[in-house]
Amino acid sequence: MIESIWQTFRDVYWFWALVPLAALFLYKIVQKQPGSATFYFSSARANQSTLRSKSRRLLPILRLFALVFLVAALARPQTSGVNTRTKTTEGIDIVLSIDVSSSMLAKDLKPNRLEALKEVASTFVLERLNDRLGIVVYAGESYTKTPLTTDTEITLSALKELNYGAIEDGTAIGMGLATAVNRLKESDGLSKVIILLTDGVNNSGFIEPQTAANLALEYEIKIYTIGIGTNGNALTPIAYNADGSFRYGMRTVEIDESLLEEIAKLTGGAYYRATDNESLEAIYEQINQLEKTEIEEFSFYTYDEHFRTWVLLALGLLLIETLLKYTLFKEALS
Repeated sequence: MIESIWQTFRDVYWFWALVPLAALFLYKIVQKQPGSATFYFSSARANQSTLRSKSRRLLPILRLFALVFLVAALARPQTSGVNTRTKTTEGIDIVLSIDVSSSMLAKDLKPNRLEALKEVASTFVLERLNDRLGIVVYAGESYTKTPLTTDTEITLSALKELNYGAIEDGTAIGMGLATAVNRLKESDGLSKVIILLTDGVNNSGFIEPQTAANLALEYEIKIYTIGIGTNGNALTPIAYNADGSFRYGMRTVEIDESLLEEIAKLTGGAYYRATDNESLEAIYEQINQLEKTEIEEFSFYTYDEHFRTWVLLALGLLLIETLLKYTLFKEALS
């Protein structure tokens, strides 16, 4: 089988030996050009242009190639064998704390705030394959939707299921934040992050947002806060119709931005405001870039040595040269 043309030579400095070989070969060719004193013979027989006398010029070429192959063998030709890769990941533990109060059904984002969030958050999850993610939902109270997990399908399924009505209405920012802290406090991740999203003002729960933020600081948890809602008024659920559906009306968007900024700044995070689908997407992308997972990859290679092939080729040529010299060309050389 023909050896791979992608062989690599480990000790390439041996090829410098080809320089004097090439110089010697060229010297011999020039020396035997017509007109050279060394080309004349007294015997008329030597001047005969027989096929045998011409063919004997192959002998030095055979020896030259044999020497080239020996040099190639000394240069240690190799081919890459098994390539084993091992990857170690120091991931980030991230909890998404999501407001699911009735105001999240406002239609200033399309089709509404909650659906827009679910779409953007799903994209974010798909880009964090090396991290553990969890989901906390809150309105008037809070609970853990999914614990920290690397199972992307579970997280995406949980996001898809998010809807209004599973828990009491209201906006308990402190509760949502405290539940998220509780999910992360025992984490041994490289970094611990909470992304808290709300569209309102803290008006429920028995834990103050500042208290929960101080707990996050104690456990070295970074908080990114996002206020979602347009500037001005938004079409928002204001009452129920007789059939149980929502009646919508225009309401002023109220977000406690100073509180969200305070929480984020305390823990080394940042506050963002999403006024439409595009800005919400850009916020999650920015957070995605800020919180990078450390991945260290080690590659192990094995190499197959092929010097024996080149040695055998060289020996074969030398053997052929010797046999020809003392058999077929013996008379011509005498």
